[in-house]
Parts: sequence; structure tokens; C-alpha cells
Amino acid sequence: MSPDRDAVHDRYAAAARQALAGDGTGLLTGEGDADRLGAVHYAAEEIPAEVTATSLGCGNPLAVAELHPGETVLDLGSGGGLDVLLSARRVGPTGRAIGLDMTDDMLTLARRHAEQAGVTNAEFVKGTIERIPLPAASVDVVISNCVIALSPDKPAVFAEIARVLRPGGRLGITDILAGDTLTDAERASRTGAVECLGGALTAERYRTLLRDAGFVGIEVRVTHEVGDKLHSAIIRAATPVSVHIAAMTAGHGDQVLAIYQAGLDTGDASFETIAPDWAGWDAVHLPAHRLVALDPAGRVLGWTAVTAVSSRCVYAGVVEHSVYVCPEARGRRVGDALLTALIASTEAAGIWTIQSGVFAENHASRQLHARNGFRELGVRRAVGRHRGRWRDVLMIERRSTVVGVP
Repeated sequence: MSPDRDAVHDRYAAAARQALAGDGTGLLTGEGDADRLGAVHYAAEEIPAEVTATSLGCGNPLAVAELHPGETVLDLGSGGGLDVLLSARRVGPTGRAIGLDMTDDMLTLARRHAEQAGVTNAEFVKGTIERIPLPAASVDVVISNCVIALSPDKPAVFAEIARVLRPGGRLGITDILAGDTLTDAERASRTGAVECLGGALTAERYRTLLRDAGFVGIEVRVTHEVGDKLHSAIIRAATPVSVHIAAMTAGHGDQVLAIYQAGLDTGDASFETIAPDWAGWDAVHLPAHRLVALDPAGRVLGWTAVTAVSSRCVYAGVVEHSVYVCPEARGRRVGDALLTALIASTEAAGIWTIQSGVFAENHASRQLHARNGFRELGVRRAVGRHRGRWRDVLMIERRSTVVGVP
């Protein structure tokens, strides 16, 4: 069974009209609904007061998608505009946040909220998520909150998301998933706040449709229950990045060191604060497994390299790695492309373990490595002082499944 588009439209249009009249949406009225759906998923201080009562989502997509200043963000099924307004703040005045909704009443409500909040870099457009009225490759990030489950044509939704995202663009959403044991009869009987969700996908079907649409780096993770055999989940994926992985040469040195310094300047990349010169960098990194990610113009977008962990022969198959991406390419899966190539390069050379240490606060690095098969071993407390405070280091490693298998 697929949800009926007219029923969904009428349900949310009526909710918007009620909210415009100052009476809330009237949707989250079932027992426990307010504990599972709506504004409960946001920090109270980040939500404009006038938008709180109109939040109808099952999670917080802004906690899923990492937004950067200057980016263009598209929210599918933007409703009262909460996620658009929060996105607009995060991408800043050089960025742009777009809300897409199929109901005139919701668009009116969202525009009112934007005006009340004083947000000027947000806009709201009418359309359906199966036919997004935006040009191809015009968006950096697509977010959505408990909307795609309502679509009667989910393959079309994912194809449209892939079309409007730029190469290396990101998808970060929350949505409703069906449990594997949900029967057709149970799907037909969904009521209350989860009405119309009988068409929700299982986690495996979600992954399959995203792969079919060309996405990579797919992550589907259940977070909490919203109804009988229905669960909220976070979904992350990306469109393939347009980069070429090549062997690093001395000619790349200036760009490699500039990217290294930009990473150090974040304060969460390393205990080092100043990048060495090329001779110093070259002296400590192994000649093999030095890789750069190049854009079509040959510009270095990121790099990875390894160092030996010991001169003892028993550690010949163990290396410590670094991976850095230039600021403007972060979030475009350049790091994934580099790690994929590094894993292939090291395994071809008989290396069985790649390891490193990252600051626990470096969530982007932790997510990158988790996607690429690294596991977190534990935390070394107060390893050293950095910028005036003691820092913990999280130890990570990837053990090959094809080299040096016990």
C-alpha cells in the first residue's frame, strides 16, 4: 500500500490552517505523541518560539547533516519551516536555505515564521518531492524530517534528490521505517500521528533504493520507536564525488601543506599547531601510500599518507595514517574516496592494520572512519595539553579482512 497523496495534502493543509489561526496543528494529540514527535528532538534554545508548536517531525535532521557556511540546503516537505530557519542560521549570510512543500497553507505559515524570525537567507517554493522544481546539481545538502515515508513513489524521490545534489553532495534525513515483521494488514491500519505511514520502507529497502539512485556512503540507523513496528531512523548518504585519486608528488607539496595547516587551525585535528615544511613532512611519511584527491582542474582537495609505527619486524604490517580535506571540499566524501584508495593500496602491499588517534570531539573524522570500517578501541585520557587544555585521544583502527587474517 502507498499513501494517498490527496489525503496527505489535505491532512497537512488543514494542520497549517489551524496553526495560522493560532491553534497549533492539532496532529500530535495521541498518547505519548509529544514524547516521540515534534519539537522534543531539538534543543529548546535553538527553536524560534513561534515555530515550536508546528514541528511535526520524528527527529532532528540538522543533527544528522553537517552544515557549513556558504552552503545551499534544501528541506523536503518543509512544513512550518523550522528546519529551514535553523539551516539558514548555520549556513550564514553567504548560504541559502530552501524549503519545498506541496501545500499553499504550509508555505504561507513558513514564510510568516521566517519573517517573524528575521531570517533573510531562506525561501520557500511549492512542489512535490517526486518532482523537485530546482536545477540539477544546484544543492549541497538535502535534509528532510519524517516526510519521505509519506511519498507514493520513493524511487522517484531518491532519483530527484540525486539529480539536484552536486557531486559529493550530502543527504541527511530523519524518517519513519517499518519493522521487518510489519504485515500488509498492519500497514493498512496505521492511525493517529502515524496515519499514512503504512508505506514506510524497511531499513534494507531504504538502502537498496538509495544504492539504485547512485548514492554512496549509505548509513541507516534506527533511533527510537514511534508506533507499533514503526521506528524513527537517521539516514545519511552522498552522491559520488568528482575527484581523481593519484599518487602524491613533491609538486603537490604546497597544496598538501596548506590543507594540513587548515586542518590544524580547526583545533581538532592534531596536537600539532604549525605544519612543517615539505622536507620535514617528507622525512616522516613512508614513500608508499601517499595519495591526493584532485578535482578536474588538478587542484588538490585532500590527501592521505602513512607513517611506520615501529621498526620491529612484527609491526611491518601496521601503519598510522593521516587524512586531511581542504575546507571547501569537506562534507563531499573526498575523505571517503581517499580512505578507499588507501585501504586498497596498503592491502596490496601486505599491510593488515591501519591505525590512528583522533580527538574525541572530532565527530566528522569519527563518522568518516566508521563509514570506512574503522573501529573505536578506547580513549586515552589527558594524553597532552593542546591550546591550554588537556585532550583525550580516541584510538581507532581498521583490521584488514583479506591480509594477515588469523
